[in-house]
Amino acid sequence: MIFTFTSNLQEHQLLFQNIGTLEPEVNEASELIAKAFVSGNKLMLCGNGGSAADSQHIAAEMTGRFIKDRKPLPAIALTTDTSALTCIANDYSFEDVFARQIAALGRAGDVLIAISTSGNSGNVIKAMHVAKELGIKVITLSGRDGGQMKALADLSIIVPSQTTARIQEAHIFIGHVICGSVEIQLGLLD
Repeated sequence: MIFTFTSNLQEHQLLFQNIGTLEPEVNEASELIAKAFVSGNKLMLCGNGGSAADSQHIAAEMTGRFIKDRKPLPAIALTTDTSALTCIANDYSFEDVFARQIAALGRAGDVLIAISTSGNSGNVIKAMHVAKELGIKVITLSGRDGGQMKALADLSIIVPSQTTARIQEAHIFIGHVICGSVEIQLGLLD
């Protein structure tokens, strides 16, 4: 395969022509998150690498603003506290870096967005197990076939692609749609 601007753009366009099939899941995710916020709960997000960056990006849109100025919404990217991440990885294991934070910060009624392009990230899967034990709803953003995460999720959003870069491009698009939809559902755009 030749890796050029044009080939990447064509692959991106083809994916985005077909991504409309995910609308029901994206709408359901928005509703779950809005309901959690109305109930006084929070959104937590986790992932590795580019998915860590997406976690931070989506959390920032919630705590800052997305469409226009409004009250901040309670969202935490579990990827940002380097002291917690390195302490947990050193004293326990890298598999525990998100799970221990969820055990400390999570409570029933919260929502976790677990992000992994493959759906098979061990530390994200362990976080999902802890979240489920605590009564936290789990939404996954993945690609390929959804991986192991699919079976653990309350709601899976699986981008129909095998290419990591295209999956990540779709994930941030979906994250933006969720942010805007949550703002609308909460009546924050009046």
